[in-house]
Amino acid sequence: MDSTHRGPELYGRDDDGPGTAAGPRRPVRGQLTPDPGRPAPPQARTVRLISGDYLLTVNPVDGSEIELCPPGEHPGPPARRTEAGRAGRERAAAPPVPPGPPAPQLPLLERTRERERLVRLLTQGRSVRLTGPGGSGRTALLDAVAADCADLAPDGVVRLSGYKRTAADLLYGLFEAVHDAPDHRPDRAQLLDAVRRIGAVVVLDDLEFGGTALEELLDATPECAFLFATVPDVAAPTTDSQLEEVFLAGLGRGACLDLLERAVERPLTEEERNWAGDLRFESEGLPLRFVQAAALLRQRDLLRADPGAYDTEDGPAQDAPFGHDPAVDGVHVPLPSLGEGAAPAALLASRLSEAARETLRFAVALGGEVPHQAHLPALIGDTHADAALGELAGCGLLSPAGSRYRLAAGVVTQLEAAGYGEGATERARTAAQHYAWWAGHPSVTPERVTAEGDAVLAAMAQLVPGDGAGQASVAVLLARSAAPAFAAGLHWGAWERALRIGQEAARIAGEVAEEAYLHHELGVLALLTGNPDRARAELETSIGMRGALADKSGAVAGRRALALVADRAGGALPASLAPPEGELPAAVTAPLPALTPRADEPVTRAVPVASRPAPGPYGTTAALPQHGGTPKAPAGAARGGSALLAGARRNLVATLAGILLTGVLGTVVTLGLTSGDDDVPGHKDIVTEQTQGQEEDEDESPADGPADGSTPGSTRSDNGMTPGPSDSGPTSSGSTDPSGDPDGPSGSASSDAPSSTGPSSPRPTGTQSGTKSSPPPKPTKSPKPTPTETESDSPTPSDTATDPGPTEPDTSDSASGPSATSTSASAGGDDGPEIV
Repeated sequence: MDSTHRGPELYGRDDDGPGTAAGPRRPVRGQLTPDPGRPAPPQARTVRLISGDYLLTVNPVDGSEIELCPPGEHPGPPARRTEAGRAGRERAAAPPVPPGPPAPQLPLLERTRERERLVRLLTQGRSVRLTGPGGSGRTALLDAVAADCADLAPDGVVRLSGYKRTAADLLYGLFEAVHDAPDHRPDRAQLLDAVRRIGAVVVLDDLEFGGTALEELLDATPECAFLFATVPDVAAPTTDSQLEEVFLAGLGRGACLDLLERAVERPLTEEERNWAGDLRFESEGLPLRFVQAAALLRQRDLLRADPGAYDTEDGPAQDAPFGHDPAVDGVHVPLPSLGEGAAPAALLASRLSEAARETLRFAVALGGEVPHQAHLPALIGDTHADAALGELAGCGLLSPAGSRYRLAAGVVTQLEAAGYGEGATERARTAAQHYAWWAGHPSVTPERVTAEGDAVLAAMAQLVPGDGAGQASVAVLLARSAAPAFAAGLHWGAWERALRIGQEAARIAGEVAEEAYLHHELGVLALLTGNPDRARAELETSIGMRGALADKSGAVAGRRALALVADRAGGALPASLAPPEGELPAAVTAPLPALTPRADEPVTRAVPVASRPAPGPYGTTAALPQHGGTPKAPAGAARGGSALLAGARRNLVATLAGILLTGVLGTVVTLGLTSGDDDVPGHKDIVTEQTQGQEEDEDESPADGPADGSTPGSTRSDNGMTPGPSDSGPTSSGSTDPSGDPDGPSGSASSDAPSSTGPSSPRPTGTQSGTKSSPPPKPTKSPKPTPTETESDSPTPSDTATDPGPTEPDTSDSASGPSATSTSASAGGDDGPEIV
């Protein structure tokens, strides 16, 4: 095989296996050998978005990460779409054309007066509320008015759908329709500032709110003229609203007959005209009823030509009796009854294909939401099921809703009465499983999931609360798959609804890990929408659940978001931000080392242990004492938190590092000062011997000064030091000199002080005797003592470092009693005061 022709490898297929002539399969360079028993996990789809001052990273594994947007990544002012760009977006947002033969184009009958009035009001900059019952032709009238106002405003005409949308959703939809800002969602202040400068004619169909929310929408867009279309059941505007009201009534008899003839595409017989007149009275002249009546007449024409056209395996598709009428066509099919004409959905559906009827059952199970035609083959199990959408649209059973279709007004109730609602829960579960797989597939873009958002949410809502086994778990799976796509697609209204439904489903199913993830997402969403209190509650709940599950990565993501909440709110960090025991280094949690001052150091530098501040969070001190003063209380103590933790986490880490650095530098300086005392001339021949047991006694008990009657060469009675000779002779013990005496090394006791107890006798090493005495004089030159003599008989000079700190009374049973005091410090510095 040459280098230019790779054969099967060119299309991603390698040799069949080790039995080929080419030898065993060799893995591609840089590619791991796949494990056949463990398939490779799908890649997590992460998306970075900017919302106000925040940078959001949508992470479907551990939870979305939120942080302050770096200065270099802030987007500039959003660019406005051109006229061509607005036209292209409008075509993309329109519902898809159903497959099959095109439906006849019906004219707008008896709407000339309403059309002219609406155009006149919009030209004057007035906003209008068009109210009419379902099926009255509101959408057709909006299309005609939008065409008349195409060149009226600088930003053109914006078409929006209010179906299951709030005022905030509509404001963001208006911003996205006029501005081209990919991966950018402005915050509330930026949004209001942007939409305030939009000048467009906004045609909004299926408005579902009124009152104060409607007034807020109008106040936020003073340069826009709105044309709302709604039904009478929606709440009315406020009493002081400036909206113009236009009511849409049904058609007259002549218009109804004309519409029926145009839809049937043939003249009506006298019998059909009389039947149409009765139907107009029954349906109050709604145009939708006559579109559906035209479908009934077309089906009747087909039956007259072929009586078995709609037969199925179960028998005839309709129960109407057939008769022969040779004077007419040879086969007589009676007209539908008046009741069937007023509610024709069941009769129309009975004459459709099996795929179309199954599509209606799925639509009823989803609350009227019709899945996209691309999903019908997978849901129904028929490769040609996508053609069912054309059948339903041609019968007048569908109506457009934004970029998709839903069942027309009144069709859901009629089909449920005909038994199409049986097995709705199982079909909703099937749809939820399909959407969960589809929404989580890496090849599906967030925009496609957002366009199918209403059907996804409907499938999820039908399973909560679920009575069947596993229904709640399927809803949780769908929420985990669809919620990140809704967030990445900037449809945050659907994102919140998916999180709410999924959280309730996870609680019912007992899936704690999934519930913790959904609580985390709700907290992030609350922070993005400017609700820090709700964000704090949701994140704390998520951190608690993940802590119980030992989910470290998820808990870290929650703590980061909660720290940002506390930082933005300006309060103390909550207790849940404290990491578990042992998570910080031991050097940070250890207490600061005790420092031994030099003899010539000022007394004001020493701070008693009792005045040291109490340890704060993470084992550090809450405040550092000032020189010669008392420790200052933390600034955040009134709020129940430390002042060091009142800021962001970075402030906490910096403070801990500073405290650690202070302790290390103090220890180094102290060791350097202590080592410098060895160069003093009087210390060269001093030898201090001490056992391990005596060192432990020194650490556990406070230092005692030497009793009265001791000589400069004697030591304290509690440290067990062997007395030694003194070059200056035996002297009496007195008070120490704080300033340091130059005659003795390191500020030793003065030899001129008067003695209060007389000569003292020597004490054996290691005894706890209360008396202290000096040994008898010995010759200057003596033979070298043996090791035994060195430990028991050889006297050694004591280390008499003077302590500049406060003195303590001697508690030993000395000959002089407790009246005499001393402040001698041990050689190791453990008995001296500590400096923080």
